[in-house]
Amino acid sequence: MLRLDPRQPDPDALREAGDVIRRGGLVAFPTETVYGLGASALDPAAVERVFRAKGRPADNPLIVHVASPAEAEALWAEVTPAARELMQRFWPGPLTLALPRRPHVPDVVTAGLPTVGVRMPDHPVALGLIRAAGVPIAAPSANLSGRPSPTRAEHVIEDLGGRIDLVLDAGETGVGVESTFLDLSVDPPVLYRPGGVTPGAICAVIGPIQIDPSVHGAEAGEAPRSPGQKYAHYAPRAQVIVVDGPLRDVQRKINDLAYEFMQEGRTVGVLATAESRGTYQVPVVLEVGSRKNLEMVASSLFATLRAFDRHGVDVVLAEGFPEEGLGLAIMNRLRRAAAGRVIEL
Repeated sequence: MLRLDPRQPDPDALREAGDVIRRGGLVAFPTETVYGLGASALDPAAVERVFRAKGRPADNPLIVHVASPAEAEALWAEVTPAARELMQRFWPGPLTLALPRRPHVPDVVTAGLPTVGVRMPDHPVALGLIRAAGVPIAAPSANLSGRPSPTRAEHVIEDLGGRIDLVLDAGETGVGVESTFLDLSVDPPVLYRPGGVTPGAICAVIGPIQIDPSVHGAEAGEAPRSPGQKYAHYAPRAQVIVVDGPLRDVQRKINDLAYEFMQEGRTVGVLATAESRGTYQVPVVLEVGSRKNLEMVASSLFATLRAFDRHGVDVVLAEGFPEEGLGLAIMNRLRRAAAGRVIEL
């Protein structure tokens, strides 16, 4: 593991990591969203190593990370006016854009889809690594498939230690949930995964978009169009149940469920917000942040889910959030962690 200053990363360390990528190795690196597990996007054998290290299903496509809009355009067969407007407004940043791919993009990266999702991360280490490698980098989150995404280097080591070649540690990530994924190959564009760039912010630039029903918990199609769409994701080892509705009703329901589970001899944890942490009658209550600051909630969500493993709980009861703005991304991740076990009050 190499430790780097997130603001001014050591050029020698980046060159070393870039050499690993060019040789077909795997490097975990920080972005502004979560830590990614990177391989050369143009080396099919290296990309296959990513799938093996994570235990990731082969039909789950990867996102390609670039260091400039020009590098993205070299991967797309066509670039729409909407794509140019969104790149100008949100890149570098947590927005992935999908467009028809050029023939040299390997099938393994896109899971055979005709489109490829590309983004330019907003992190000096990520951008420095891409530039040092001299190739676009395909990178899902640097965790075992299904586990909460890593927001710290120690999360990467916890899941993938011994499976990959190098970890670049630049401290905790900022946004905390993966990038928004928008498919621009259709009209109107379709949002398949919510993230740090909200639907409202996108609509303000390019006009109306569609939100795929899978974002709200519906079953995805046979072929996932974006990462995180089809499979259970983001889950701690405990069973997760989300309770959504008016906060006072949620508090009562969680306490009722907790009592029932504890009567069965199960250890219960509650994922709570600052506004209600003191209302729960269970031994393990972990605060994810304030409802008045959803950026804080998103940033700490995955680390909090992982923390329940250290407490050895059997069941996690989680408060839901209104699916507006960044709350849409938070609830999407909670629904996936719960594998659809959501109680709507």
